[in-house]
Amino acid sequence: MAGLDLDELLHVALGAADIARRILRGESGVSLTSVTQKSDRDFASNLDFTVERELRAYLREHTPRFGFLGEEEGSGATEGGRPELPVTDPAADERPFWALDPVDGTSNLIHGVPMCGTSLGLVHRRRPVLGVIDLPFLNERYHARRGGGAFLNGDPIHGGRATSLQRAFVAVGDFATGAAAERQNPLRLAMVEQLAHRVERIRMLGSAATDLAWTAAGRVDACVLLSNKPWDTAAGVIIAREAGADVVDVDGSPHDLDSQGTIAVSAAVRDELLALLAAAGVGH
Repeated sequence: MAGLDLDELLHVALGAADIARRILRGESGVSLTSVTQKSDRDFASNLDFTVERELRAYLREHTPRFGFLGEEEGSGATEGGRPELPVTDPAADERPFWALDPVDGTSNLIHGVPMCGTSLGLVHRRRPVLGVIDLPFLNERYHARRGGGAFLNGDPIHGGRATSLQRAFVAVGDFATGAAAERQNPLRLAMVEQLAHRVERIRMLGSAATDLAWTAAGRVDACVLLSNKPWDTAAGVIIAREAGADVVDVDGSPHDLDSQGTIAVSAAVRDELLALLAAAGVGH
């Protein structure tokens, strides 16, 4: 595939975010009417499905040669289908794909908590090259493309300036739910215990997109997500990276589609944070 016109593709992505915002704000005649339980304490609303289907159709029209991966219906399954992560395939990697979480923070949405919204990233060669995060109830839209900087509502943003963990606000991802929760949550609890002794404050916002966007904006100095699902992270990773944050896997290696976790952090406290996470057993 020829070189990507990232400016034009960003225009497409911003158009998709406009559609999603209208739906989530109830401006398109659709409201929150039903909630589906996908697994133990994991939910999707009718708005999740509506946004995903509308954006899939819009993106197919504007970028017909690109792939698509949505949280709720994968590449286009029936309702209740589960997405499958792209496998490592050099030929397939040349085909860009959109990674969409139609409502990142669905539980927040259901409970009226405004830290929720749409996360749309474009992935090429296993790394995101542009992203848009729209938080409609906060009237915040973040966007970035590779090499172009990061923006909030059109204004440039830059990551946090903490020079030590003692002065750092750190956002952490949700505790695990579902069948793997008993196996996964002890590590999360150990991580939080280590952080509690060292950082200024810990925040759990309930939305990976918000975690990454707020790291990009300097509202938090780091976010630690012990997962890496592209619909959750693709947009936020490129936005945080373009805002100057280091975005790495749990072992400190550069972040890509194959990373186990997603850590965005200001460079000044990166090594200190990674050492603390290692002490908690993260990455082992």
